[in-house]
Amino acid sequence: MNKYHDTEVIINNKRYTLSGYESEEYLQKVASYINSKYNEYRNRDAYKFLESELRSILIQINIADELFKAKDKIKEHEIENELKSKEIFDLKHELISVQTKLDSAHKEIEDLKKELNETQKKIVRLETELNKATRKR
Repeated sequence: MNKYHDTEVIINNKRYTLSGYESEEYLQKVASYINSKYNEYRNRDAYKFLESELRSILIQINIADELFKAKDKIKEHEIENELKSKEIFDLKHELISVQTKLDSAHKEIEDLKKELNETQKKIVRLETELNKATRKR
């Protein structure tokens, strides 16, 4: 089990302590992401005129929006992967079926070659017998 960490971070020019089982680097990465969101909105004119609480809520809403969109994208990828896995399974099954038919066709060809060879030998034998019978007459 991971070790529990208390990590001091700075978010929007305020010091906070983040705690969790994640690494200190990960917790700093989270704080950095939140700071990047503050910086992104800080430069917008409409954002500058909002009250502090409303600015924070706006950022929270946008981060939640990104989260839901990312979850939807993951679900789409999972469905796509599932469909591709099924398609791969079906193709493998079809490949095995075709390979079985091919093996069967190869065996049939070999059997027909043997039959042809035996028939050709029989023809030669019969022709030889016919020639002998014709010479005796």
